[in-house]
Amino acid sequence: MRTRRQFLHAVSAVASLSGARAAKSGSDSPQFLVAALTMLDKRGRFDDGLNRDYLAYLAAGGAGGALALGTTGEFSSFSVAERKQILESFLRHKGKLSVMAQIGTPNLPETLDLLDHATRAGAGSVLVLPPFYFKNPSVEGLAAFFEPILTAAKLPVYLYNIPQLSGVPITAELLRILSRHERLAGIKDSFSKADALVAFIREFPKLRIITGVPRNLTVDLREGGAGIISGNASVFLRETAAVFEAFRKGADPQPAQALLDTAGAALSGYDGIPAMKYALSRMGLRESGYRPPFIELPAQKKQDLAARLKV
Repeated sequence: MRTRRQFLHAVSAVASLSGARAAKSGSDSPQFLVAALTMLDKRGRFDDGLNRDYLAYLAAGGAGGALALGTTGEFSSFSVAERKQILESFLRHKGKLSVMAQIGTPNLPETLDLLDHATRAGAGSVLVLPPFYFKNPSVEGLAAFFEPILTAAKLPVYLYNIPQLSGVPITAELLRILSRHERLAGIKDSFSKADALVAFIREFPKLRIITGVPRNLTVDLREGGAGIISGNASVFLRETAAVFEAFRKGADPQPAQALLDTAGAALSGYDGIPAMKYALSRMGLRESGYRPPFIELPAQKKQDLAARLKV
């Protein structure tokens, strides 16, 4: 188990190299973004200092950017005012990381408010969930929700396909309707199997199709997709970065993909967000707090997870 001093020393030793690597990949190149955790103190309040250290760790590990307040970031546990505060911290401490902000809410006024804030604060792009309380809305109804956002946007907008949680899929039919909007940049697909992901890439070559499923990373890269926004990459930074490294060098990324798949399986059976926050504490960060419905892992589960991860 690393101490915080050892962790920060390791971060400073490699941050400049990783930052240079991230900066060299242009906006049209496949990107590696971490779906970032939201760092909290033991009372469940946002911890700016811990967030600063965490973002430095992401940059040092090879990430090119961070998604603030996605699913892994527990966005639904925070008020609109807190979400603005958290995004501002990400932008203040981003270093050479790009920052994407997840701005979705179940209603249009708050989503537009968060879009305006992300723009004024300096985010590079935004990710938007569909309205996620009413299930099975019509395609026309979804278009009516997204079109004011795309019309108002001054930043690239990505739609978030995670129907296993939102209950509302982003379909090809919806993309056909919305693709006339200049600000629609692409989607984050955290649901599809590989064949459906490939179908998105091939039907919408002008859109950036980013996978949120780590096992689909090599497929996304080979088929001309836009990379990954990965939740478990907080713990498996180097394994994820290694897939990109092999791809960029023209080598076969499959061996690195296999190592990433094997590493990621260590989190199977654990409540993901508390497990990742605990794993980071074994790597040198202070352990982040939680908000309900998440709670701290029991001591025995922590011991078992540390053994699995060998940290």
